[in-house]
Amino acid sequence: MKLSFSTVGCPDWSFEDIYASAKDFGYDAIEIRGMGTELSATKLSIFSDFYIDATMEKLRSINLDISMFASNAVIGFQNLAEAGREEAFEYIDLAYKTNVPFVRLMISPRPEVDEVDLNCAADLYSEICEYAKNKNVTPLIETNGIFAESKVLADFMAKISCENKGVLWDINHPCRYFNETAKQTFDNIGKYAKYLHIKDSVKTPMGKIEYRMTGYGDLPIFDIIKLLASIGYDGVLSLEWTKRWQPDLQEPGIVFSQYVSYMRYLIGEIKK
Repeated sequence: MKLSFSTVGCPDWSFEDIYASAKDFGYDAIEIRGMGTELSATKLSIFSDFYIDATMEKLRSINLDISMFASNAVIGFQNLAEAGREEAFEYIDLAYKTNVPFVRLMISPRPEVDEVDLNCAADLYSEICEYAKNKNVTPLIETNGIFAESKVLADFMAKISCENKGVLWDINHPCRYFNETAKQTFDNIGKYAKYLHIKDSVKTPMGKIEYRMTGYGDLPIFDIIKLLASIGYDGVLSLEWTKRWQPDLQEPGIVFSQYVSYMRYLIGEIKK
């Protein structure tokens, strides 16, 4: 399994800080979700026509990949469908240029459950997958919003005929919002999972979710990756440390380094 971190965890870092730290800490890849004040990867100067070749050559020279472009494209609302389609297509075009295999989509723009239009979502997701098919890109739907209930997401995915469909399993949301066990979520969407967002957290007595460094919460991280390993999953385990939205969280240099050590230990235990 490969280790990555999302740039949402280091909003104040430059691109040089990001790739140098990834190399030094021993990561395999970087997940791009904005840098600095710019949230859209398609608008970052490092991916402009002038700089894109140099950007990718730099990453190749230090054996780092881009594991995914995490778009903010939302597919579950009719009034947001056109904007979602346009953003998804732009991200897929960028992924094609950079040989990045995955683009993230969302059913709704926040983790909490919203009322969505699943028919709209199915039509739009199928259209996006079709657009991405000949570009060797897989659009992934995240387990957020109503899709954090994994049975709902499984039923949705079963109706999508596109071969390049897939799920981004954010391990926090099914557990925290729907009290699912690792086995329940795995049984529902394990076969669709092509990428993982790893978090750790605790739920306070008041019901608030508080994020912790990996291994310091009580999410079933080991159980999840062990279940996936049993069906041959060898994809990305990407740390999503949401410091952009929660600036009081621990600094990324500490968290990113600790993540590699902890996850390498868990992966080693699975292989025994």
